[in-house]
Amino acid sequence: MKSENPPFEINERIMADVIEIAELVGRASVSSKISTNPTLRRTNRIRTIYSSLAIEQNTLDIEQVTAILSGKRIIAPPKDIAEVQNAYEIYECMDRLNPYSIDDLLKAHSVMVRGLVNEAGEFRSRPVGIVDGDGNVLHFGTLPQYVPKLVQEILAWTETSDIHMLIKSCVFHYEFELIHPFADGNGRIGRLWHTLLLSKWNPIFAWLPIESIIHDNQGEYYDAINVSNSNGNSTVFIEFMLSVIKQALQETVEVSVSNTLMTSKDDLRWNKISDFLETHEYIMNSDVQKLLGVSSATATRILTGFMKSGRLKRIRIESHWGYVKK
Repeated sequence: MKSENPPFEINERIMADVIEIAELVGRASVSSKISTNPTLRRTNRIRTIYSSLAIEQNTLDIEQVTAILSGKRIIAPPKDIAEVQNAYEIYECMDRLNPYSIDDLLKAHSVMVRGLVNEAGEFRSRPVGIVDGDGNVLHFGTLPQYVPKLVQEILAWTETSDIHMLIKSCVFHYEFELIHPFADGNGRIGRLWHTLLLSKWNPIFAWLPIESIIHDNQGEYYDAINVSNSNGNSTVFIEFMLSVIKQALQETVEVSVSNTLMTSKDDLRWNKISDFLETHEYIMNSDVQKLLGVSSATATRILTGFMKSGRLKRIRIESHWGYVKK
């Protein structure tokens, strides 16, 4: 299906951000363990779900969200618990969704709001007004009889346009919220679909907590939508979302560099301890203090860490403890 280009402009700021983001993606893909570390993936997924739901006034904090997704029982409104469970289920299935399929879009909505609204997995049948987090009306959504056609058109444009995915995924996000195709869950699905589109360009985006940055800048998120509505094009929203994506990537790269530096420091300490044990039967806290120039408490922490990682084992030497290679 051929559709007209949605209204927006590609200015110098947008182009500069696209170039910078592409460079950050390259750095994050090389240095970050986000795609291969299950713990890091789960942590970011929890942050994503918590943030996307918090934007929509879900009352649970991140500890409660973590508890629910760990199978623990908590005392909280059933609706809020169900929102967490539903969101987690569809995010976990994201790699099996076709971002250009209207059927998959409806399927995702049916899971996201399952048991919460009457028209789950269906386009809304009534007119609706869109409000921000403070209850201010931003605009009125497309009349229901035009929703299916407009959703199909924006999906087709997103699939066939030659514009960079970083830009057209932002355009889709804005146009989706402008149409407001569902009775409820539009924000959650719009942000999910934005992430889905980006993940098809580079898989690292499936695990970036972009929604967390949006949550931290929620007022600016709604302002960008509002200004774009007034301007009659999505340019300001594109600028905002690219800044969010850039920040999420910068944080990922910074954490990766920090972890690498920490690992290098541990390796350096281990090399010194290992060399010491080549010529000594065991090493003690006082030896580590002198060897590494650290305090007694830090020496204990270092030795305990190497013991937990399986490099050392502790032995009793008269009235003191010593450590040997395991």
